[in-house]
Amino acid sequence: MDPAATAALYASHVLKDGDSFLVANGYGDIDEGSTGLFRDDTRLLSVFRLRLAETQPALLSAAVTDDNVFFMAHMTNRPLPELGAPPAPHGLIHVLRSRFLYEERLFERVGFVNYGNQSVVAPLRIEVAADFRDMFEVRGQVRAARGTLLDKETIGGPQGVVFRYRGLDDVVRSSVVAFSRTASRVDGNLFEFLLKLAPGAKEEVFIEVGSEPGEPPTRARYRTAAACARRRMRARSRRGARVRSRGPLFDAWMQRSRADLALLTSELETGPYPYAGIPWFSTPFGRDAVITALQTLWLDPGIARGVLGFLAAHQAQEESSFLDSAPGKIMHETRRGEMSALKELPFGRYYGGVDTTPLFVMLAGAYARRTGELEFVESLWPALLAATAWIERVCDANQFGLLDYARGENSGLSNQGWKDSEDSVFHDDGRFPPGPIALVEVQGYAFAAFRAMAELSMRRHDAQAANHWEARAERMRRTVEDKFWMPAHGFYGIAIDGEGALCAVRSSNPGHLLYCGLPAVERADAVAQQLMTPAFHTGWGLRTLAMGEARYNPMSYHNGSVWPHDSALCAAGISRYGHRDAVVLLLRSAFESAVNFDMRLPELFCGFPRVQGAPPIAYPVACMPQAWAAGAPFMLLRSCLGVKIDGMRGEIDVDRPRLPVGIDEVRVHDIALGEGRIDLTFRRVGARIGVFVDARGGAVPPVRLRA
Repeated sequence: MDPAATAALYASHVLKDGDSFLVANGYGDIDEGSTGLFRDDTRLLSVFRLRLAETQPALLSAAVTDDNVFFMAHMTNRPLPELGAPPAPHGLIHVLRSRFLYEERLFERVGFVNYGNQSVVAPLRIEVAADFRDMFEVRGQVRAARGTLLDKETIGGPQGVVFRYRGLDDVVRSSVVAFSRTASRVDGNLFEFLLKLAPGAKEEVFIEVGSEPGEPPTRARYRTAAACARRRMRARSRRGARVRSRGPLFDAWMQRSRADLALLTSELETGPYPYAGIPWFSTPFGRDAVITALQTLWLDPGIARGVLGFLAAHQAQEESSFLDSAPGKIMHETRRGEMSALKELPFGRYYGGVDTTPLFVMLAGAYARRTGELEFVESLWPALLAATAWIERVCDANQFGLLDYARGENSGLSNQGWKDSEDSVFHDDGRFPPGPIALVEVQGYAFAAFRAMAELSMRRHDAQAANHWEARAERMRRTVEDKFWMPAHGFYGIAIDGEGALCAVRSSNPGHLLYCGLPAVERADAVAQQLMTPAFHTGWGLRTLAMGEARYNPMSYHNGSVWPHDSALCAAGISRYGHRDAVVLLLRSAFESAVNFDMRLPELFCGFPRVQGAPPIAYPVACMPQAWAAGAPFMLLRSCLGVKIDGMRGEIDVDRPRLPVGIDEVRVHDIALGEGRIDLTFRRVGARIGVFVDARGGAVPPVRLRA
């Protein structure tokens, strides 16, 4: 196989709609492995191969459109055999394979044009199969037993097939594949259509795949559904304020990130909710959604509102060691597959994240400050009280008053912060610590949650509650400064174990502590300076673990790789303490990384040092797109611009703004503030940055500018 064909086989192209998503290679084929059409954590299509005669067409190009709606693969025939017409040489037939997802169905059109001066008979062969594997099986989980694949059923004469599977949960799952024309031959799961193409002639075949039967595929159905899918995506991508600059590549990055967020965001009953990432995490996650909402809050508060509403509605009400749940705790993730339904795994609705609950409270406070919508926050108040009560109960049970975790059963996650791989928390000699474990950044989230509750209580005219939570926050601040600071390193340790010993390891986690505003200024400055040294900063972003620490491995998942959302949170923390020039460098690093990943930041990539003229090194199984990676550019930009939008007071604070390198103007259009909308323009004027405000639907809001 030639190198281009090999690259196409390993390239992944993804589409998503609601609770369905599709992963295919560059040819558009689904060829088992991690590819497939999935719905509700079940693979409905495990094989979907297109061939002309016995051969795979030659690929010319493949891409997903900029709006993430359509996948298109342009191909041409390889030499075809003589079938009632002279044999066709390579390159006579143009094959265009285009597809999209809409209303949980796959719509595909395969178009053919004969550009030769002879008639051609092209045997189109499409092979399909459905294995109904649970997502965790696709990821490598081995089950002791599976359900039963039922007899398949042929549709029409024949124009398709129905696959069925009865799971161990006694649920019958179906996958229906339908074609727009009758097959000339069927051999098992292979359908053949003989296409007779005169010179200049065009032919097309329409295919639909879904979990239920539908109307027969036609051109009209395809075109109608395509128009609806595009309108729906356009509406999602236009939500919130928009960023424009005088840099075409920078704008392309912003647009790609915005389009990825639109792709990943599903409209739930409680509002828009960004699913975590494709392929492994296309489902509601608590932590990921809260951080994505924080990243985009200044531009689109609607995402935060949807996230808060969903998580409040799914807050834990009871104790369960299997689910790691307790009253008041906020959900970590939810799954709908067979294995979760059978409780082979705890992830049907799982609460094993120690940080999601304080992050939820943090987000509520941030949303109230950004929008001034106290009525909505009031509707969340019972959930906020329950969440904060859980935080306080866990802190009160810890010998130092820290928020810690220990899984209830072995089926749960052993580490329950954002670095949740089994080897991500350890002592400086590499030993794994005994639990319960108190992570440094989680204490920052708890501190910020207490501060948020104090602020919201003052808005509710409850000074007694406000004083209580302010005192809890101050107690947490003093404890963190006393227990986590490493004077010899000028840095905070990653965690305190169940025996009270500090894991004296330098990681990116303290950058999140800065984001929460907990450290004293001199210590925050020391952390910021170290994060920008080569031990952390690769030239592409910040490593999760400092070079030279035990278990450091730049190819690992959490122990030395670069996660764009992590770099963005650290940058926001560095910015909070006034180090704008460092943030400009981190924004530039992220942008240049994105340029090498087709303008899309992946979930993570390897943490090798940057080499002049060489690209960043990909992490092979990273999710792309990933919600909090797509949200990272917006948090980085806000951290550079120094913008704070206060919906409570109806004013904007701009503190020592900086523009990205090579960009002389950034315009932020259509920012919602109260009943009105505003446009902010940041323009380089000599050595200074000017800020210009245009208002629509209201008076020009006060802008406080500190240069």
